[in-house]
Amino acid sequence: MESPDEPCPARPDPPNALFRMRGVTKEYRVGESVIRALRGIDLDLNAGEMLVLLGASGSGKSTLLNILGGLDSATSGSVRYRDLELCGADESDLTEFRRDHIGFVFQFYNLIPSLTARENVAIVTEIAREPMTPDDALALVDLTERAEHFPAQLSGGEQQRVAIARAIAKQPAVLLCDEPTGALDSKTGIKVLKALEHVNRELGTATAIITHNAAIADMADRVVHLSDGRVASVAANDRRLDPESLSW
Repeated sequence: MESPDEPCPARPDPPNALFRMRGVTKEYRVGESVIRALRGIDLDLNAGEMLVLLGASGSGKSTLLNILGGLDSATSGSVRYRDLELCGADESDLTEFRRDHIGFVFQFYNLIPSLTARENVAIVTEIAREPMTPDDALALVDLTERAEHFPAQLSGGEQQRVAIARAIAKQPAVLLCDEPTGALDSKTGIKVLKALEHVNRELGTATAIITHNAAIADMADRVVHLSDGRVASVAANDRRLDPESLSW
């Protein structure tokens, strides 16, 4: 029988950390079995940072991202966003947290087919506290000329960039991206990564990208490798590569 993981030693929090995860575990019960998706994660996400989380399917990276975004809760440990402890927060607090602070970009675009690109972005600006205009958000992802087009009239890469514009229109402090290029070819994927890189530099939005594609790691400030629900390694890049120089 597997013994419990040893607790990680305490360490000081970096002064610019937006997120601080300490000793985070996540377990799922499936029939008689317990699936341990996360096994004592210690991780920070810093203000303005571009972070790439690499790992194979089943490594725990999507679970980790969902916990950061308040879409799922940890079984144990601490997940703090600034002064807000997410572990144990009620649904009202988590809803407000997601609305005011977090932008999500998923592998599939989740656009409303009957709305134009501008209208898809406007849905978010209508409920945000201090949004930018839909046109400004679309301009940041280089889609000004496609604002009146419906999703069916856009390529996959363009639809994903609309999804990015929708996520950033409320001006979140953090952008969480789950395999944003997973459904795209490399040429189109690089355009999407270019949009994410531009948002990160232009707005200073802390950005976490989870992916199984190791080539994307070169555009990050830091790269976190996940394996079997644990942080296997953390490495800082000396410099970030332009997405246009990436290939896979």
